[in-house]
Amino acid sequence: MKPLEDIRVLSVTVFLAGPFLGMTLARFGAEVIKVEAPGTGDPIRSAGPFHGPKGINAERQTENDLSVRFLKRSEGVKSVTLNLKDPEGRRMFLDLAKRSDVVIENLSPGSMKRMGLGYEDVAAANPGIVYCSIAGYGQTGPYKDLPAHDHQIQAMSGIMDMNGPADGPPTRIGVFVGDLVTPLYAAYSILGALRHRDKTGEGQYLDASMIDTLATLMFMEPMEYVLKNGQPVRAGNDSRNDVTGLYRLKDGDVIVTVGLSLRLKALLGALDASGLLEDARFATPEAREANIAALRAEVQARLGAYNCEDGIALLRGAGIPVARVRTVSEAIEDEHFRARGTLKPMFRQGSEEPLEGGVVSGFPVKFSGGDLPKLDGGPQLGHHNREVFGRLLALDANALAGLRERGVI
Repeated sequence: MKPLEDIRVLSVTVFLAGPFLGMTLARFGAEVIKVEAPGTGDPIRSAGPFHGPKGINAERQTENDLSVRFLKRSEGVKSVTLNLKDPEGRRMFLDLAKRSDVVIENLSPGSMKRMGLGYEDVAAANPGIVYCSIAGYGQTGPYKDLPAHDHQIQAMSGIMDMNGPADGPPTRIGVFVGDLVTPLYAAYSILGALRHRDKTGEGQYLDASMIDTLATLMFMEPMEYVLKNGQPVRAGNDSRNDVTGLYRLKDGDVIVTVGLSLRLKALLGALDASGLLEDARFATPEAREANIAALRAEVQARLGAYNCEDGIALLRGAGIPVARVRTVSEAIEDEHFRARGTLKPMFRQGSEEPLEGGVVSGFPVKFSGGDLPKLDGGPQLGHHNREVFGRLLALDANALAGLRERGVI
């Protein structure tokens, strides 16, 4: 199943947010053409570890080794080289844009416009184009020109203030959540804009901001209520007002979710501690909230007597959501992920042999109408120059050789 097989995307993207958007669209069958600088390409190509004939190594062993980070972010994407600072390169880009449906970019705000390739320039050549920019702070507002990566966006959005132990410092979320969630918002915004174009013929410009995305996620919670009532924003692994949280068992940690009064009764019943609800400290929701540390300690004392297998079985038998906290090493070997295709072997483009020790993420939504297309692995720099420029711009081998000599491709 390829729901976007008739959609062509020009991708001027680097590092993570933009490439992840391109790969997401490729997963739906779109033809995604990644435009890279001749000779260097996406800077992430230079970031280790690298994979080649000698396996995965911290340093590049041969000239054909590819960055594992690049491979993970470039499945299903075609690579062409084009010097966008050269007049001829800009003309070729606009010619490609005339034959495309979408342009995506995540360069510094204003970079594409300064090269004569901003939305207005591209829309003049193709009025139906859907043009999406991703930036840390977006294209407008007082912060738009500040340099930013995921670290700064997490800090500025307030989400770091929510994360970490209550008595410790703000803590960055371990994965690049701004870089990864923003492209998902961008992807379905692009689909909405394409739907609008199909009905009206009008393209449009989409301004996706990482900080807006994280603020959107954070303020789905009633933060104004928390602040108004003087509750700590940072609660670590525990809830602010119930016994939901992390508990240490004999052989590991488990995370338990209670929240509702009925679940608390079930939890205490399973632990033979129903009498605690007759204690004045824990008899009402207000009393429990005022004495939550003491109640949590009572639960820890009882639950801590179990090993993880028995403790989890006990709580699940009582209908309590509970799970063991696993290491990344344990998660990456999970049979559930393999069965659902959540994690799958990593490939290089043009090879049917999986790369030893490498995994990439699959698509987390399953469609009853059929599987999404199997994607090629990440490409070598400029691997698709001949195919793309020949098919879309009618350039033959001699023309391409000339462009290469002049540093255009």
